[in-house]
Amino acid sequence: MIPPAFEYARPGSVEEAVRLLADAGEEAKVLAGGQSLLPLLRLRLAFPELVVDVGRIPELRGVREDGDMLVIGALTTHHDVIRDPLVRRHAGLLAEATATVADPAVRHRGTLGGSLAHADPAGDLPAVVLALDADLVAVGPGGRRTVPAREFFVDYLQSALAPDELLVEVRVPKTDGWGFHYEKFHRVAQAWAIVGVAALVRRDDGRVAEARIGLTNMGSTPLRASAAEEALAGAGAPDAVARAAELAAEGTRPAQDVSASPEYRAHLARVLTRRAVLAAGGTG
Repeated sequence: MIPPAFEYARPGSVEEAVRLLADAGEEAKVLAGGQSLLPLLRLRLAFPELVVDVGRIPELRGVREDGDMLVIGALTTHHDVIRDPLVRRHAGLLAEATATVADPAVRHRGTLGGSLAHADPAGDLPAVVLALDADLVAVGPGGRRTVPAREFFVDYLQSALAPDELLVEVRVPKTDGWGFHYEKFHRVAQAWAIVGVAALVRRDDGRVAEARIGLTNMGSTPLRASAAEEALAGAGAPDAVARAAELAAEGTRPAQDVSASPEYRAHLARVLTRRAVLAAGGTG
């Protein structure tokens, strides 16, 4: 389909972009890599009066260290996230999960910030930053503010970003010494995950000292499998991990759609959590 008509602006700075968004209010949409917005425009599921293309703002790209955090610019492409040595060394879960996003063409154009701002619970990366306890930094007319990942995803395709705010960076705690794995089930290669599990495991003396588990497509937002995380504390043998993984779907509200029933998604969450935790802990 042909998208509806809209005005187009390409700011050269974050300040200019924020000013354009503030002037347009809810009638504006931000264009980064375009892998989320362009399909919505073509299907006429979005009707912006103004598209603000932030793709030429250099300060929004790149990865740097800030103490025990990695700071990743919102415009950093999936391809660059996967290849960046700092991400691979200090946030391996993010690199591994990003490598499963769509296909190479999408990964070369799509951006980390765009994926998170789109807030699709079936997307791979929202659950990953949730498991990583990342912070998302936005800039608006009132200045900068930091939103924890657990507060950023509000509802289906809805984030905590105000219409006049721009996501500028993602701050990811370094997870050196943690095991990690991203496991997802999808019907065909390169498709959206029917269910995905992002697992981080820190072991001590052969047992799980701490576990973090993010769930993809188990509700209207990405979720943490809190009951399973608590049950995994002290688990050593694979059968103990399996028992804890049976709690992975507690507190979730998976959707009924053409891909799966809620019951099937709950089953997948339990199975994939067991696999992901065992792989992350080095016993899978």
